[in-house]
Amino acid sequence: MAKPESIHPLFATATGFGKWWATDITDTGDAVELGFFNRATIYRLRLYSSQPPFEADWMCETGDEWNGTHIRFRNQPSKSGTVLRFSHAGWRQESDYFVMCNTTWGEMMYRIKAEAEGKTAEPLFSRDGLAY
Repeated sequence: MAKPESIHPLFATATGFGKWWATDITDTGDAVELGFFNRATIYRLRLYSSQPPFEADWMCETGDEWNGTHIRFRNQPSKSGTVLRFSHAGWRQESDYFVMCNTTWGEMMYRIKAEAEGKTAEPLFSRDGLAY
């Protein structure tokens, strides 16, 4: 039963991403870079809009398929705590990579939920690959 104020930093900051998404993160001040598989893949995300404690919208600036997509998080208060709404929108096509990312995002939502509820969740991705 986490409140929006405790969940927002998990999806609106580089430090928050490091708790559930990836271990290889660089915060450049105006963008966040996430490195995967020994930096063979780097996604640069720029915070497009944020309305604490309710939402953050990130624009992806790199990646063959991620470039130009938006990663959106929205907190919605409810009687039992908070409902986190998520979307990764703006894909040019539904490729095999799109399907794989959709499944991976599902796993990461469990990790952000655990972290928000005070359970230590390891990031899904370590510097050299999957952490689990």
